[in-house]
Amino acid sequence: MTIGLPVRSITRATCFVSTRIIITPAARQALTSYPTREAWQVARGLRMASTVTDTVAVAADGKSSDSPSGQKERVVILGSGWAGYAFARTLDPRKYERIMVSPRSYFVFTPLVAGTAVGTLEFRAVIESVRRLGLDHYHQGWADDIDFARKVVRVEANTSDDLTVTTRPQLPPRQVTGETGKGPMFEVPYSKLVIAVGSYAQTFGIEGVKEHANFLRNVGDARNIRMKILQCFEKASLPITTDEERRKLLHFAVVGGGPTGIEFAAELHDLVDEDLRKTYSSLIQFVNITVYDVAPKVLPMFDQKLAQYAMDTFKRERIAVKTEHHLTRIRPDDNCAGCLKLKFQEHGDKEVGAGIVVWSTGLMQNPLIEKLEAKVLEQLSTTGEAISGAATQLQKDTKTGGLITDAHLRVMTVPQTPEKPGGQEQEQILPDVYSIGDCTVVAGRRYPATAQVASQQATYLAKRFNKGDLETKPFRFRNWGVMTYLGGWRAIHQSSADELTGRAAWFLWRTAVSTSRNRFRFILCDFLEEFFQVQIML
Repeated sequence: MTIGLPVRSITRATCFVSTRIIITPAARQALTSYPTREAWQVARGLRMASTVTDTVAVAADGKSSDSPSGQKERVVILGSGWAGYAFARTLDPRKYERIMVSPRSYFVFTPLVAGTAVGTLEFRAVIESVRRLGLDHYHQGWADDIDFARKVVRVEANTSDDLTVTTRPQLPPRQVTGETGKGPMFEVPYSKLVIAVGSYAQTFGIEGVKEHANFLRNVGDARNIRMKILQCFEKASLPITTDEERRKLLHFAVVGGGPTGIEFAAELHDLVDEDLRKTYSSLIQFVNITVYDVAPKVLPMFDQKLAQYAMDTFKRERIAVKTEHHLTRIRPDDNCAGCLKLKFQEHGDKEVGAGIVVWSTGLMQNPLIEKLEAKVLEQLSTTGEAISGAATQLQKDTKTGGLITDAHLRVMTVPQTPEKPGGQEQEQILPDVYSIGDCTVVAGRRYPATAQVASQQATYLAKRFNKGDLETKPFRFRNWGVMTYLGGWRAIHQSSADELTGRAAWFLWRTAVSTSRNRFRFILCDFLEEFFQVQIML
């Protein structure tokens, strides 16, 4: 007999999330009590990626239709996340040859990943295949290195991994001899290069995090968490399991008090309260959900009033929030199979038992960025030719390790050694190389590492490419606000216009993740879930 976690509506299992945010007429009417006109401008502007209005014409050989002259610049895009996907989607295929390199053949709608981890949404609902973009070429692999002088990207193939969406390159890549690794190596030439490789989860060197914690950044992570939740409940239901072991197995620890950690805790509480209470009624008394964070308060991007509203909401729902807690170690519990032991600096030698640890705190740079920043480059002229005797390095942000760009998102270089101690380094633009998303720091600015920033940078850069104008209009980030789901049809929203809490904020949050394709399905599935409790089992 196969037992699975419930997916809490029929229609959610079939919906397919895109990235364009639309405020519908129904949403506008439902929120007529919203106090300011500027608030509606915020609602309309909460788009996380742009769409291309032109239809991509795909020929029989898998290539998009060529321009009359048959000559288009090759734009290579590294990454299929918020930045890479939005850029490829907005870039005009009639003017450019679009080539994407990414180890994942799909885009992940990250605001909904927490929902997939607990069964609110089916995994296919939060991914979008990059093949739907009608790219000229897609290569599934990691960008291993970049030769800026030759204008080629060295790629390591990743077709052997167990991925949610599996594809093959449309054209056989040119093999590079004498290389070994996880997969075959090949080179991809470019005319223009857009680096959008994103970032990785930061573990801060804490013992046991890599081995025993569950990250929440991709559908693979969500799948693992879902299976572990099921395993914890099944182990706890065995007659040989003691009550002490049940308390450990059913303690779900979330490390990180940002939006992802808070939303996962809220989604998990909804799952337990609305579904698992019926299936495992005798075990609910042992369930505990705890959010740990090193900061004095959770949700630091919200003001104190909204953060306190979230804390009060969690307190009513019996979700513990423990701030100023510093985790120092995670290890397996020797006395409870499948359990973990967490050691905190504040608890001394006392350890806390848990069945699952979900890690959602901190970002670190992609290894490719670190590798590129350590390289010594030949100084290139504006035409891409090497200047003899001049060595440079990519300019690196000392705080985040990200690539520094100018206001037009062009990657900057500095001399390998400053001309004089304490002197001003001579910054130069690296020809035809751009960087967007989490791996990027715009000189003189410090934008948050969010999907909103990444998608706005991608849309800006693609539109500049489409217009053939990369000089006149610098990038400007427009903050449309932040939202976080708190469970039980409640959320919080903060923008420059105003603030919302409760169900009004939830309605805005739900509208923000709706599109013309899935809007009706979301409304229908919420109706079925609320009034008929329709369920299916995986």
